Amino acid sequence: MVKDVLFDLDDTLFDFHADERVALERALSEVGVPFTDEVRGRYSVINEAQWKALERGEISREQVKKRRFELLFEELQKPLEQGMQVAESYPKYLAETFHYMPGAPELLELLYGNYRMFLVSNGNLSVQEGRLAKSGIGRYFEGIYISEVLGAEKPSKLFFDRAFSDVEDFDPAQAVIVGDSLTSDMQGGIAAGIRTIWFNPYKKAAHPDIKVDYEIAKLRELPELLQKL
Repeated sequence: MVKDVLFDLDDTLFDFHADERVALERALSEVGVPFTDEVRGRYSVINEAQWKALERGEISREQVKKRRFELLFEELQKPLEQGMQVAESYPKYLAETFHYMPGAPELLELLYGNYRMFLVSNGNLSVQEGRLAKSGIGRYFEGIYISEVLGAEKPSKLFFDRAFSDVEDFDPAQAVIVGDSLTSDMQGGIAAGIRTIWFNPYKKAAHPDIKVDYEIAKLRELPELLQKL
């Protein structure tokens, strides 16, 4: 039986790629850099690589915030000062932006009251607080755990230990984590000893070293799966 459902936020409930596009276009326009699919694509690749390095403990969060734009503006052969201006404005715009993944609002409403739900996110605190406030979905969750507050990043066991210590009568055997990231959400769930549900709407290839328990392609598949567990 499942009692507790832990949700990742970005690209699980919120469409982070859509949010990123809006915020990045606004920030780049301030420094006169044209927003193109090529620029967006390069930023996404650079940004993802920096977050992966953070997950591995190789760099700090503050380094991620700056380094991604340092590398992008170096590639674009634009002044570093402009990159640092974008590094300041981008998260502010991102905090004001949210788009749901298909079916996310309906899913939360359907599960609310039937399960205890929690958010577990590595996203920047100010950004996540802004988006949660703007969307209003914070009301569905009994706990919202952000790595900046906990002092540990997913997938570390320490992140989950600190989150679980705040939850009354938490039983790992009655919990699942739902998320899109194999290296953050699924690996984190494995480290924490809870069952994993990989949300994989884009049909990404599985990782041979990360064995997930379940996989869904659409959020609407989740309620039926939870009832079977």
